[in-house]
Amino acid sequence: MIIGTSTHNNWDKEGKRLKKETAPVTERNKAILFLVLAAILWSAGGLLIKSIVSWGPLAIAGARSGIAALVIFFYIYIRDKRLPRLQWSALQIGTAFCYAGVVILFTIANKMTTAANAILLQYTAPVYVALFSYCVLRERITVADWVTVGVVLGGMLLFFLDDLAPGNLVGNIFSVLSGVFFAAFTLLLRKQKDGSPAESVMLGNIITALVGLPFYFHALPTVFEWGALVFLGLFQLGVSYILYTIAIKKVTALEAILIPVIEPILNPVWVFLLLGETPGPWALVGGMVVLGAVTVLSIYKTKTSAVV
Repeated sequence: MIIGTSTHNNWDKEGKRLKKETAPVTERNKAILFLVLAAILWSAGGLLIKSIVSWGPLAIAGARSGIAALVIFFYIYIRDKRLPRLQWSALQIGTAFCYAGVVILFTIANKMTTAANAILLQYTAPVYVALFSYCVLRERITVADWVTVGVVLGGMLLFFLDDLAPGNLVGNIFSVLSGVFFAAFTLLLRKQKDGSPAESVMLGNIITALVGLPFYFHALPTVFEWGALVFLGLFQLGVSYILYTIAIKKVTALEAILIPVIEPILNPVWVFLLLGETPGPWALVGGMVVLGAVTVLSIYKTKTSAVV
């Protein structure tokens, strides 16, 4: 009886310990899934932005952010059963302006340079996050992280090898700046992991909508273009950033910016499905390199550091 009781008690203790260790892993896996879903939604951006020819980039950025702000407003209201409360802290305002910088600069870049240049130069952001993660968040960057950043950037270069072109210099500069703002936004959003980062994104969308306000009335979009704008605001920004703000609580800042690099890999998928264009061999190789590197890092991190 004594042995049986002891075994039963050990089993109870082991069960509790296992539950405590498994819960963070489950939350982390859910966060990774949300990042992947966000990247899928983001991937439709370049194609749809270029399809809206009646409006300039600031009008497009403002309109889709206005819709996204409403989506996030109702998400917070349903989640918290109250109206969103803006703290107006330096951190929240800084995050909001960095977010506005990302969406405005990327929209302008998409109109001024090639889609390949715009997305490739924006996704230099993981380098900046790796450099400043410890200073801003005290999150240490390991050798495995740096190797993954290098492999991902190399894979993306291969991926776009056939499509890279000099492009418009100003457009390329805007793309690089978009990457800088994306890195800063991710770091500042991660810093709010114990709060409610969704309010910061909502505020960023409001700022973007106000910036675009003077440009809304230059022309009238077609019915198709209105449909594209609604999709961009509702799903490509609204739902995607809701998922992103949930996920960033359970992953490091570097993971939050590395995992979504599958976004540009998905662009040729939409082009293939909609236009029938087949990706070239370099694109296939580069895509496999990027997906492989991100997958290996995610598995490694899950096994070595379950709790974030």
